[in-house]
Amino acid sequence: MPPHPKNWVISLVLFSKWLPALARRGRGNIAIVTAFILPMLVGAFGLGVEIGFWYWQQRGMQNAADAAALAAATNGTATYAGEALAVAARYGFSNGANNVTVAASNAAVCPSGGSNCYSVTITSTVPQVFSQLVGYAGNGQGGVSLTATAVATQGTVQTPFCLLGTGTSGQDVTCNGCPKSNLSGCSIMSDANLTCNGHDMGASFGLAVGTAAGCGAAQKSNVPPVSDPYAGLAGSIPANICGGAYPGGNLNGASVWPATKVLCGNQTLTGDVVVPKGTVVVIENGYLDLNGHTFDASAGATVILTGTAGAYDHFVTDLSHPGKGTINITAPTSGTWSGIALYQDPALTSGLDMSFSGNMPTFNIFGVVDVSKADLTVRACGSSVTATTTHVLDAVVYQFSIPLSATACHP
Repeated sequence: MPPHPKNWVISLVLFSKWLPALARRGRGNIAIVTAFILPMLVGAFGLGVEIGFWYWQQRGMQNAADAAALAAATNGTATYAGEALAVAARYGFSNGANNVTVAASNAAVCPSGGSNCYSVTITSTVPQVFSQLVGYAGNGQGGVSLTATAVATQGTVQTPFCLLGTGTSGQDVTCNGCPKSNLSGCSIMSDANLTCNGHDMGASFGLAVGTAAGCGAAQKSNVPPVSDPYAGLAGSIPANICGGAYPGGNLNGASVWPATKVLCGNQTLTGDVVVPKGTVVVIENGYLDLNGHTFDASAGATVILTGTAGAYDHFVTDLSHPGKGTINITAPTSGTWSGIALYQDPALTSGLDMSFSGNMPTFNIFGVVDVSKADLTVRACGSSVTATTTHVLDAVVYQFSIPLSATACHP
């Protein structure tokens, strides 16, 4: 109930009598006013400090939640929650300690729709001091409850593959040693397992459907498989004009060939061969034996190995002079086979595996090597697989390996 008007009149009369005295005694006036406002000043300062602490705590929790959500999304496996909690703990917010709760989910609602995002929510209860003096009872059990939530999703990083293993079981890509290999600026992908021991081949990422270990500056396991991106080119292989006969033949010298040159059966070099620019060389039901010579298609050409599945060999070799032959191919830059240096028909099933360097031919290839059903072995003795910004070796193989042993190498 408000005070009676009569009481106000009495108070004003008394105050009017004291006012002249207060005016004559300035020191007492200041002391009295200070006594009145000091508690309010102290309370306001304390409340400001307390609110500032809440804000600081909230920002720290948000930073931890952001980092933990990103870690969970990057992990993307059954252990995502454990990784999220570990990251939050590194930021000072351990689940179950100091009134802190950290919860992770992989079924959060995404900002762009869907419910497959990763979220981390951190809740912390902080005590009250000055805020209670102004009547704020808090919003948590024994204090003020603060919450920070972050949502993240797995994104797509565009990275070119310099080496793709298409085998679906076992060890797809193996590198033991390979100190000279350098796939700078691109990555390695395996549809099975991927292992590099001793050197990461200089790749940006090592990715595997199974387990990725040691290949690339960063590794990631359990990624979706990648199919042969050039498999569709099989429909563009020139027609077989051999008429069912594959007698083979010898090659030498600077050849004058048409734009498409079909060779029937095994082809053996009896001298160095220069392939005209823009030529598509098709070997039907046969291998290419360098025989210690050089097959030079560096002007820009494509070599295609095709034919009947299961009955012939379809590879590049150096049977008579191990380690002496050389094959140079630079892929064309236009036309159907643009970018393709060596293509092995994916319909073939046997006689496909190849090795190079050491005791087999030297390969100098700039462009795509698509031998998606073959095992490709790069032997030791300084062997290297290199990619540059101007010439990228894009190898699509069934299995790829660089062995450690150099016992089979020749000078």
